[in-house]
Amino acid sequence: MTIDALQDTQFLTEVRRDMLRFAEMQLRDRAQAEDAVQEALAGALQGREGFSSRASLRTWVLSILKNKIVDILRQRVRERSLIDDVDDADLDGYFNQRSHWAEDSRPADWASPPQAMENKQFWEVFEACLYRLPEASARIFTMREVLGFDTDEICRTLGITNNNCWVQLHRARLALRACLGANWFGEAA
Repeated sequence: MTIDALQDTQFLTEVRRDMLRFAEMQLRDRAQAEDAVQEALAGALQGREGFSSRASLRTWVLSILKNKIVDILRQRVRERSLIDDVDDADLDGYFNQRSHWAEDSRPADWASPPQAMENKQFWEVFEACLYRLPEASARIFTMREVLGFDTDEICRTLGITNNNCWVQLHRARLALRACLGANWFGEAA
């Protein structure tokens, strides 16, 4: 797809819808998500000479949005602290004394993860599970696993310690596993 697609109403409608979903999940604020999407699209239109076709137009526009989201997250950190220390006692039930999975919380075998990843419904359930996470955990998980940030960059961006980042990632992964297990893979909750 060429840069001319930015003039195509259907392309803009589809990419804007996807951008808005992504931004809203990250920012958890509809107004800020709308603003970020509009700024990203305006930036793409202004900088269209810079599009070199090394990536798809959609990927290029989404990368502009990712940068806008990172800027907003950094601004939020400057304004207030994002991470609250939370008691891990509610996670202890998943493990035995040797830090292995407890018998009743051990993950079930997931029949075909590659097939599930291709399934649109799986991603809808995944998104719903991600949205149920505490805001800080969801943000850190998405920065790491979706946006591809390394741990040091997440810590700098959010103003948190490395240990806090890993704890939040651990909590997010456990909660996602439990939610997907119950809502997609049919495990007992």
